[in-house]
Amino acid sequence: MDILETLKTLWNDSGFQSFFVNGGWKNLIMIVVSCVLLYLGIKKKFEPLLLVGIAFGCLLVNLSYFGAGSSDALYHLDLWDNFLNPEHADYHSYGAIMAHGGLLDILYIGVKAGIYPSLIFMGVGAMTDFGPLISNPKSLLLGAAAQMGVFLAFFGAVCLGFTGNEAASIGIIGGADGPTAIFLTTRLAPHLLGPIAIAAYSYMALIPMIQPPIMKALTTKKEREVKMEQSRQVSKTEKIIFPIIVAMFVILLLPSTAPLVGCLMLGNLWRECGVTERLSDTVQNALMNIVTVFLGISVGATTAAERFLSLETIKIVVLGLTAFCFSTIGGLLVGKIMYKLSGGKINPLIGSAGVSAVPMAARVSQMEGQKANPSNFLLMHAMGPNVAGVIGSAIAAGFLLAVFK
Repeated sequence: MDILETLKTLWNDSGFQSFFVNGGWKNLIMIVVSCVLLYLGIKKKFEPLLLVGIAFGCLLVNLSYFGAGSSDALYHLDLWDNFLNPEHADYHSYGAIMAHGGLLDILYIGVKAGIYPSLIFMGVGAMTDFGPLISNPKSLLLGAAAQMGVFLAFFGAVCLGFTGNEAASIGIIGGADGPTAIFLTTRLAPHLLGPIAIAAYSYMALIPMIQPPIMKALTTKKEREVKMEQSRQVSKTEKIIFPIIVAMFVILLLPSTAPLVGCLMLGNLWRECGVTERLSDTVQNALMNIVTVFLGISVGATTAAERFLSLETIKIVVLGLTAFCFSTIGGLLVGKIMYKLSGGKINPLIGSAGVSAVPMAARVSQMEGQKANPSNFLLMHAMGPNVAGVIGSAIAAGFLLAVFK
């Protein structure tokens, strides 16, 4: 074989041919997008623990693009399309994916099977103190009100031509809960997972920028200055019983919530029961970190150019922002109602923490409250709606899953 034939073989086997000969320019655009996401995650610290992994997964899947079905690709859209297609029974198992897929296909099984989001919820439960919610059960109303954006965005998506399954997956962005959005989307509209996951985590990271203008627009300075009384002390027994009771009630009400709510409450029970410190520590740290690695890379793999670069993606980004804003508005409006009914004893700012971005949304309520009144301390009061929002988003996802599955 002469040198020219060798060079020709190398060229034909390289990814550059796909980029420059086989219409791979879309993948080049996605590589630029992945670099922008890496910049936002590393430099701007936008949800870096997940966004860096998602961005690099996006980079890998678009760098390894050699055309559908290539054995060299890390992620195969055709395999997963066939997995859902009854005409391709040979691909109706994770074993087939293991046999025919690339590295990212194999990691994505954990997303598709709902393993990673559920384990993330277990870690969240182990890291979260439900005490503020137990001491002030009215916080559940604020968490429920903050799901308003989910259903408004759902109807908006239907009006824009999305199917019911797709609209439900888009609407859940308003819950500001990335694992829940991933969990629901993989079951109802897996082809939209990339843009939905990126939108969900981007808006979660932008909470300190998105929420304050809405909070100031919907509340008066007098309302923002309200100092709330210290919550009652919650007993150890209450903290142990709470996750058990919630798991029993919610799962019996909506069985489809069992993976998320069950793992959330189990993680919290390990935290509070006092006899499983090692398990609680493992779930909070080692397991959470491992799952975050796999989840980020796997979600990034779904951002292949041929799926991500579309008008649908732009619609999803806009609808996601709309959902998030209206979820914040819903929590604030109910917070204002509670302010009136309590005779001015409840600061409506804690309503904005009803979205389930724990604990960032609660911190934003604290910061805005202190700007209005430097002696204000709303963090623990805001954690009640914040925790309620986690439960609320899981219930909203379970409801949508029960309706559209």
